[in-house]
Amino acid sequence: MTLTAQQIWPEEFAQRYRAAGHWRGETFGSYLRERAAAHPERVAIVAGDTRWTYAELDARADALARGLLDAGIKPGERVIVHLPNIPEFLSVVFGLFRAGILPLYALPAHRITEIEHFANSGEAVGYVAAERHDGFDYRALARELKTRVASVKNVFIVGNADEFTSFDALEAQGRASNTEPVPPVPSTVAFLQISGGSTGLSKLIPRTHDDYIYTLRESARICGLDGDSVFMGALPIAHNYPMSSPGVLGALYAGSRVVLSPSPSPEAAFPLIERERVTDVSLVPPLLLVWMQAAPGTKADLSSLKVVQVGGAKLMPEVARRVRPTLGVTLQQVFGMAEGLVNYTRLDDPEELIIQTQGRPISEDDEVLVVDDQGNAVPEGEAGYLLTRGPYTIRGYHNNPSANARSFTEDGFYRTGDIVKRTPEGYVVVQGRATDHINRAGEKISAEEIEDHLLAHPQVFDAAVVSIPDEYLGERSCAFIIAQGERPKGAVLKQWIRSRGLAEFKVPDQVVFVDSFSATAALKVSRKELRAALRAQLTAQDDA
Repeated sequence: MTLTAQQIWPEEFAQRYRAAGHWRGETFGSYLRERAAAHPERVAIVAGDTRWTYAELDARADALARGLLDAGIKPGERVIVHLPNIPEFLSVVFGLFRAGILPLYALPAHRITEIEHFANSGEAVGYVAAERHDGFDYRALARELKTRVASVKNVFIVGNADEFTSFDALEAQGRASNTEPVPPVPSTVAFLQISGGSTGLSKLIPRTHDDYIYTLRESARICGLDGDSVFMGALPIAHNYPMSSPGVLGALYAGSRVVLSPSPSPEAAFPLIERERVTDVSLVPPLLLVWMQAAPGTKADLSSLKVVQVGGAKLMPEVARRVRPTLGVTLQQVFGMAEGLVNYTRLDDPEELIIQTQGRPISEDDEVLVVDDQGNAVPEGEAGYLLTRGPYTIRGYHNNPSANARSFTEDGFYRTGDIVKRTPEGYVVVQGRATDHINRAGEKISAEEIEDHLLAHPQVFDAAVVSIPDEYLGERSCAFIIAQGERPKGAVLKQWIRSRGLAEFKVPDQVVFVDSFSATAALKVSRKELRAALRAQLTAQDDA
């Protein structure tokens, strides 16, 4: 029997959030319907030569909702959405929302190891993918997934589907159907998002219509989006950040136009900015550096850009200081997590506050604690562990009691794993991670997960994966290896990781061989202390 996905706040908190107007009983299906009724001919989505109006997006969502239900997928069941930045991403997720079926988001870079984990953890019954993207054939992954996970009965492919159901056929079936979806209840789970995966593979995060739409509405307001705004989805829009902060979903909530770029590179994005007069875009720090390097020499007119958001990893102040002079835009720093809490610098903040901090919370009901090792509040301005709870911060992961015990306090605060300071104005200054969670260009990598795969290689006796500061990527990964017998080449170990079906960003950037690891006084290897020592050793060598 499928485990019901749920996210439950204590009743006293739920009543408070409704009374404050945070939760208004909206659903994703209802808000799209309202926008389509209010301005049916306004362009909602642009991707290449494709232009869909709000009315067209609404109609496609209706058709897909009926088609999915007719395929035998029931409300409350889960379908993995593994799509790049194409219009069908949005039509299918709104179709799933409208049918009460839960999207389970996967990133385009994920491969069979991650997808199998999502399918098992989420008890997925379906899988939606593009035929190909960046040279990878997702149909081959779908075939392997079906052999590994018995619950996955339905596969829908955008493009040439081979033996699977084509997306066009699914939509056509829905247009001819008389099935009427039952609108979901706003307090129920709308989708499953993935965590950064600080220990092992990603956890699944249930988000409700009520709580997530609140973040869209407030994010769009804070970021100044309206019917005249043009938001570019340059990063993969399955990420929580470009999806909701305010992201493509927040832009559609605001009635803006969403422009999907097939790649975040200047070569792909800059001509689209000129053609569509893009006003807002969200980037990660390494991509911002590339854009700032390319902007002075581009022939494209970037003058329509008003706001460039930067999040996903900490932006160094010396880089932040160059944004306005180089790009002629307002920088907006964003710091948040798929589990909930989102902080923004405000567009009218003093320049130094924008440069030096990662913003303040969305909501007056966001509760933020900064504590020491014993859980006691630290003095203002001192670094400590960030804990939070509020109207859009989850109270638990899906089907993961052990993670819930680690990640949440008894009174419902989420332990973010971040170390921060707070300014007198309530702004957050991020110091780093409390765990060995490598943040490579905004992609979160678990050191533990990569170590486990390296240890499976017959020529690896032991392995420790650490993060190293990197001016371009924010952090890069380095694998320290004790060989078993003859040392393999670093390239061989990198290929080994690829062969294990992991995303490319998880392949170590650097491989260093050592003869031994230091041990504690109890003759045990402390992974935390070991990684810290190895990181310091390599950083010192780099500095030298």
